[in-house]
Formats: sequence, structure tokens, C-alpha cells
Amino acid sequence: MKFYLFMSDKLATYFDSEILDADVAFKLKFYQQSWRHLERAHILGQPYPIAHSMVHWKMLVFGLRTKNIHEVIGQIPRLLIGGVKSFAGQIPMGNTGGVNVPPLKPMEIPEDLMKIIKSST
Repeated sequence: MKFYLFMSDKLATYFDSEILDADVAFKLKFYQQSWRHLERAHILGQPYPIAHSMVHWKMLVFGLRTKNIHEVIGQIPRLLIGGVKSFAGQIPMGNTGGVNVPPLKPMEIPEDLMKIIKSST
């Protein structure tokens, strides 16, 4: 079993870019675009406990700001457990992290993100 504590600097650059793009889109009230960037950040950061937890925190805040109680309630257990699952290497790769998908369901990773992951690890 391999433990992922910290992402490479190269991967962190892509991860940080998705988080920043999510914040910018939210400020512009492009909520669907903002959410999509959070999902992409989740896919990139999922193996790493700190990054994984940070994305779930951002998703929880997104839910609060958009008054989406379903997302808020669904993000609380993901926030509490996601980082632990990452640390233990027991994550469903490709899962986008929102309550619209089961938390343990593996999903196909978009091709562009797969290339980033493969070239950055």
C-alpha cells in the first residue's frame, strides 16, 4: 500500500489552478463553472489527505453560499472521512466529490486530467 501525503509541485500547480478558477468563477456568479473546477480539483487532489479535505471544505462552503442544504449535509461526512480514506489509500479514483454521486463510486477520469496525473506523479 502506498501512502500519498504530499502531491508533487507540478501536480500542485494544476490543483491550485483549479481551486483558483473555481473561486474566480464563483465571484463572477458562474456557479456551474465554479463547481466543475471544484470537481476537477477533487479528482486531482483525492489521493492526498490535505488536498482532498480542502476540496471537500470548498464544496461545503459552496453549498452554504448557494444555500444548497443537500450539498451541505452531504459534504459534512465527506469532509470528516475523505482525508482519512486518502491517507489509507482507499479512495474511489475519479470520483468528483459532490453529493450527486455516491461517495465510494469510482468514475472515469477525464483524459486531460489523466495526462496531468500521469505526468506529475
